[in-house]
Amino acid sequence: MRIKSALAAAAIAALAAGCGGGGGGGSESSSAPNEPVKINFLSLAWQKESVAANKQLVDEWNKANPNIQVTYVQGSWDNVNDQLVTQFAGGTAPDVIHNDSPALSGFASDGYLLDLSDKLPAELKSDIPQAAWDTVTFDGGKGEQGVYGVPFLQESQVIIANKKLLDAAKVRIPTAQEPWTWDEFSEAAKKMTKGGTFGVAWPMKSPVNKTLNLALNFGGTFFQTADGKTTVKVGPEEREVLQRIHDQLYKDKSADPAALGQGTADPLPAFYQGKFALLPAGVYLRQQVVEQAPDGFDWVTLPAPKGTSAQQGAVSQTLSIAQESKHADEAMKFISFFLNGTNQAKLAKGDWLLPTSQTAAADPGMTTEENGWDIATASAKNLVVAPFLKVNGFDEWKSKVATPALQEYFANKITIDEVAKRLVEDGNKVLERYQR
Repeated sequence: MRIKSALAAAAIAALAAGCGGGGGGGSESSSAPNEPVKINFLSLAWQKESVAANKQLVDEWNKANPNIQVTYVQGSWDNVNDQLVTQFAGGTAPDVIHNDSPALSGFASDGYLLDLSDKLPAELKSDIPQAAWDTVTFDGGKGEQGVYGVPFLQESQVIIANKKLLDAAKVRIPTAQEPWTWDEFSEAAKKMTKGGTFGVAWPMKSPVNKTLNLALNFGGTFFQTADGKTTVKVGPEEREVLQRIHDQLYKDKSADPAALGQGTADPLPAFYQGKFALLPAGVYLRQQVVEQAPDGFDWVTLPAPKGTSAQQGAVSQTLSIAQESKHADEAMKFISFFLNGTNQAKLAKGDWLLPTSQTAAADPGMTTEENGWDIATASAKNLVVAPFLKVNGFDEWKSKVATPALQEYFANKITIDEVAKRLVEDGNKVLERYQR
């Protein structure tokens, strides 16, 4: 999931003040008789609509449940994991914790998160597909698989397109049922490259998640496990998407080189000016287009291209319960309310992401053509558990090895063979330290 700008410093102070007690996942009450159970809920919502939706649901819960009162605690994606490490160690972690699925594995194996397997209500469990549950299922450090969060929002890759340039090129408009193949995508980008306009822009300041998730189009996993040992692999399947993006930049010259060093949203001003026609991006970027695009700018949401399949890697936003919470049963009741189908639809709309709830996905607001919600919601069917989600040491491999290597490759400073060698050799040195 994307990392967002820091919220107010006061929020961090509030986060540090949040305390869930010091139990073992039970439901003992430290409150005086007749006093309500008090639960702290750490939320990482950051967009205005999303924060409002979160707070509204907490208010609804508190009015309906006077005996279980939830305190909303505002956190930030920028520093949440460092904050949680400190809080877990100090016994002051919130009861209910918002995070994303890649962060759960380490906290689960360290014993900081409660295994929810036996606490999940049947209605909540059945409303969320198994593929989403797979993103929160980890070895909790005892050799047994457990469920360490409830997955509720996911992100897919789509293409945001300039409708005027798309129509002028007279290319086939892809649909959710029949997306472009990568070959068609490349041909469309070439057709739209003319007169100072490029067909596509690839912002690659942070290239790892985008390329690894899309690599699943061709079965590229980048990691393999044998005899209990995980290693990096970069074979033909992993090279496909890397090579195709590189070809658009340097062979076809249909990709705007000005976007290369930019973050996901940075190319938008040039997009509005017609400097390029297609912008592959996460579904959430649609919100900024809605808010920022000049009057009269006509844009559409297209599905991501497909290779041998249309699969993409899935990472989920999650709600977990601290192992030390004294009010785990009450926390689970709150989570079940907060993440029911109706409420997930509200949360997804506020964050411009995809709900995991099948009930929420059927909400009319999630299937309307307006602002591309129909294409965005349909893309959820292609999400599968991201292979790197299960790799201990992935974060260090990503930051120290993969990010700089891929940046150099897309900048045409090293070859595909050189990037493969670095990802594997330097990457395996990193992973070895986590498997001793």
